[in-house]
Amino acid sequence: MVEKLYLTDCYIKEFKAKITKIDGNLVFLDKTAFYPGGGGVENDKGTFIFNGNKIEVTNVKEIDGEIAHEVTSASFKEGDEIIGVIDWDRRYRMMRLHTASHIIAAIAYSKYNSKITGGNISPEYAKDDFDIDDKNKLLEIVKEANEIAKKGLPVKIYFLKKEEALKIPGIVKLAERMPPNIDTWRIVEIEGIDIQADGGPHVSNTLEIGEIVPIKIENRGKGKKRIYYTVKP
Repeated sequence: MVEKLYLTDCYIKEFKAKITKIDGNLVFLDKTAFYPGGGGVENDKGTFIFNGNKIEVTNVKEIDGEIAHEVTSASFKEGDEIIGVIDWDRRYRMMRLHTASHIIAAIAYSKYNSKITGGNISPEYAKDDFDIDDKNKLLEIVKEANEIAKKGLPVKIYFLKKEEALKIPGIVKLAERMPPNIDTWRIVEIEGIDIQADGGPHVSNTLEIGEIVPIKIENRGKGKKRIYYTVKP
């Protein structure tokens, strides 16, 4: 099985790996720091360096537990060693937005017992759907989230057995979906604010988020709102 480097260290920008399989323009490695997307966070992009040449990695996805890297050309073979390089600007913005989304979700849950009913994070902006009735509540939540982000709280990543994780109140804040049915869950904890089961990349301190800026809020049906927001700088 592939070693998923992004699960334990979100800051790996470059890594060496061996090609284990090639299927058309899909390349599989023995280890990777490329995040394949999931949990509403878009996948990484970047490049492979092989024999001094740069090959673009245009898409990354998970297939049956393996990570498939879609490349523009496959001028290598099984057993070759490549250097993988993450598009860091893209990844880091999504990390900042992802941690911001956890703070927003934690406030919505604790104040209004509101859960996320859908969402997506791209490098440009995030959007989250909440079962909440008033857009002013969402604006207040973002204002509070900014105050929390400024406190410079550590963001910890660790692993717990499913049985232990399920004892934690609010460990799942998605209204319509549970984490995968596996024995060990990856936990992301923002100290004193939030603990969630989560498989995606995050910053290690809330100061890295910057300022959370609302873009717009839409009605998505009775008692449902969608908020679009970004981070700056």
